[in-house]
Amino acid sequence: MPVIQCASQMRKYEESLPLKLLKAREVTMNFFRPVLQEIPLTEQQWRIIRALVQHEELESKQLADICCILSPSLTGIISRLEQQDYIQRRRSPEDQRRVLISLTDKAKEMFERMTPQLEERYQEITRQFTQENLDQLSALLNKLSRIKPGKKEPVE
Repeated sequence: MPVIQCASQMRKYEESLPLKLLKAREVTMNFFRPVLQEIPLTEQQWRIIRALVQHEELESKQLADICCILSPSLTGIISRLEQQDYIQRRRSPEDQRRVLISLTDKAKEMFERMTPQLEERYQEITRQFTQENLDQLSALLNKLSRIKPGKKEPVE
């Protein structure tokens, strides 16, 4: 197998930012997956429900953006949530082409029932990582989310 000549210029694999972010995501999700499995919901389904709790009603494009789910994947997830009677769709009265998605009462009740368990998981993370570290990480991740390829200036 040929050796890649530029490999010495590359940072170590373990220092790869995408890899570190993936590992951190996995560690974090390990706190929440057992609770989600009780419902049972997938992580993507939970993100949709969580977003709709906060935003009440969204179009699918907005939901896809907020939940970081590709639109083609969102279509299937929405259908499954609708079959489980967790979400409902309705046409916008202003524009019949727009479909608005919201939670059913069943989903709202489930969310209220699961919130204490999920909040306990957040508290466990906070105990191990500290509130100060979480606040700092959150601020840095928000800042990282604002950077753009090719932009020369640092983000504020």
